[in-house]
Amino acid sequence: MKVKKTKATAKPHGTAAKKEKAAEVAKTPKPSREEIEQLARIFWAERGCQDGYAEQDWLRAERELLKRTKVRNGK
Repeated sequence: MKVKKTKATAKPHGTAAKKEKAAEVAKTPKPSREEIEQLARIFWAERGCQDGYAEQDWLRAERELLKRTKVRNGK
């Protein structure tokens, strides 16, 4: 005769913290496309207008603007 084992209910691991973090990210205003483009162009010019780094400049500008927004909002 086989005995069925019951599974213990799964316990959530830090779901409240994850939801809180997601809500915080959602409240943070994203920089506009124009703002990102303007800063990316500055980074491009600082590098001597060297081609081949557009994506890196864009991502760097986006990160920088997000960081500035967080500092401005006191986070």
